[in-house]
Amino acid sequence: MSALPATGREWHLTARPHGWPTPDDFALREAAVPEPAEGQIVVRNRHFSVDPYMRGRMNDVKSYVPPFQLDEPMDGGAVGEVIASRSEKFAVGDHVLHGLGWREYAVLDAARATKADPALAPLSGYLGVLGMTGLTAYAGLLEVASLKEGDVVFVSGAAGAVGSQVGQIARLKGASRVIGSAGSDEKVRLLVEEYGFDAAFNYKNGTPVAEQLKKAAPDGIDVYFDNVGGEHLEAAISSLNVHGRVAICGMISQYNTTEPPAAPRNLALVIGKRLRLQGLLVSDHSALHPQFVQEVSSWVRSGELKYSETTVSGIENAVDAFLGMLRGENTGKMIVSLDA
Repeated sequence: MSALPATGREWHLTARPHGWPTPDDFALREAAVPEPAEGQIVVRNRHFSVDPYMRGRMNDVKSYVPPFQLDEPMDGGAVGEVIASRSEKFAVGDHVLHGLGWREYAVLDAARATKADPALAPLSGYLGVLGMTGLTAYAGLLEVASLKEGDVVFVSGAAGAVGSQVGQIARLKGASRVIGSAGSDEKVRLLVEEYGFDAAFNYKNGTPVAEQLKKAAPDGIDVYFDNVGGEHLEAAISSLNVHGRVAICGMISQYNTTEPPAAPRNLALVIGKRLRLQGLLVSDHSALHPQFVQEVSSWVRSGELKYSETTVSGIENAVDAFLGMLRGENTGKMIVSLDA
């Protein structure tokens, strides 16, 4: 077992945001790095993830995942290198995926870590294309939305880590048409030219989402993968064909609002169209993980599935990365890299 550093830095939530978080709601603090107990490992984090769901964990409300505690380290997906081990499961030098991000060093039970194989993808890929966001896209589209060959699919927030993968998987699995929305003309170009979407539009260009969606899908849509909520969900309900399916993954348009959303105002259409709207939590689909890794890693290696990462370097810039992600400044997965 190699000598451990005495301390490492970690981010704490110091105040519960009302509306948009600000840097004053967080503090970067030094913490001791203890020796591992029996069955534990110490990991030097190489990369960690900042994700939209983390905004909800900053509120002190009951939810599907416990809230962050004030003046305690935050957590989330991370990948790194084992630097000390008292477990037969991992040796020093192994790379692992685990849930103690937002810090430089993590001490955890070996049972809470999974080996990451750099031969399948770069380590950062285990936080995105082969990680939680990738499995979210895969399970949400195939299990929750029950994609069928020939479906017309609409994805909101399609240039993000989940949305970009949803669109490509839909194409690879036989969708007849894939449409995406994004927040800039550059992202729209990326969706069509890089990710193979059949059509895409900029929802921030002043034209109503419903109007742009109807133009892109004049015969309606069969599947909507929702990352945005609000106006997007309302537009999708109007465009969905009879027996359409909606996988509701996120509603980032309202995470930082202080007033109830104005839309959707057309939920009565769910009845006549016999629509199915289902929420999505990736933790419900862990049984799919082996199949997901095998199929998606093969697509990545063949070049059939492409992915983007927006990398912010340095733990001191993690809050800026998180806030930037909420503003939509990332293309693909937002990663905080701790590599020197």
